[in-house]
Amino acid sequence: MSEPRELRLAHGRLAALAWGKEQAPTWLALHGWLDNAASFSRLAPRLVERLGIRVVALDFAGHGHSAHFSRLAPSSGLGDYALWDYCHDVLDGAESLGLERLTLLAHSMGAGVACLTAAALPERFSRLVLIDGLGAVTTEAEHAPGQLRRGLLAQRRASSPAPHYPDVETAVAARVAGGATPIDADTAVSLVERNLMVLETGRVGLRTDSRLLRPSPVRLSPEQALACLGAIRCPTLLVEGETGILGDGERACVARSALQGLARRVLPGGHHLHLEADAVAEVADTIAAWSDNTCHSAEDVR
Repeated sequence: MSEPRELRLAHGRLAALAWGKEQAPTWLALHGWLDNAASFSRLAPRLVERLGIRVVALDFAGHGHSAHFSRLAPSSGLGDYALWDYCHDVLDGAESLGLERLTLLAHSMGAGVACLTAAALPERFSRLVLIDGLGAVTTEAEHAPGQLRRGLLAQRRASSPAPHYPDVETAVAARVAGGATPIDADTAVSLVERNLMVLETGRVGLRTDSRLLRPSPVRLSPEQALACLGAIRCPTLLVEGETGILGDGERACVARSALQGLARRVLPGGHHLHLEADAVAEVADTIAAWSDNTCHSAEDVR
């Protein structure tokens, strides 16, 4: 499969990986929390081949090779990476690429960002393809003071130094052992490799901003999150893993029912099914079939 091209977008603030011909209709891809653009390294080439598109996968701020908020405003010492802050990454990336109408391919936290952006600016969106993620993590109104307390206190503590490891293999093992969702070494390796830098000592350290681990001071309430899902107007596909994070719990069911015309497909695989060697082919086939049956084209033109 073709190797991706490295891009710098938004005046160098954002890094990205691109697969496919520059003149092809472009899909913007959004990764999950603590992941990076390599999240799409197995899926993007398949979609490029099947659909004749270009996939540009962003590194969100603080992730991968993109700038940290602390580097953009070093005097503040702050930066909570609220979910809606990443909407600007989407819009800045689209502006850099000359995209007026958007198709988003989004995983996990990226799916939440996609939903918020499409709810706020429905006229800008042609399609959403969401992978094992829908809407936002929420806090009930009565728990908002406690959430704010946790976030403020965390922001005022000194940042922890980034972890470092003797080699890539050890870093991969640490991701497998300590990930927020189950992941195996074969699935994690591309994510970890993009997130590492070689230190002067010869060891490897993480590029991600340690502030990403802090709790958000403010979250949307469940009612606000559902209202955002209800405001999405473009065709939307949700691809879930059989052992992913959504399932048939009450919250997931309510969220799915809030999004009008949602197409849902549940496939073998876990939370990172689009990156799992045994699952990615079926994910690509499912997305391609749905795409062929919705809008083929004109709205994706750059």
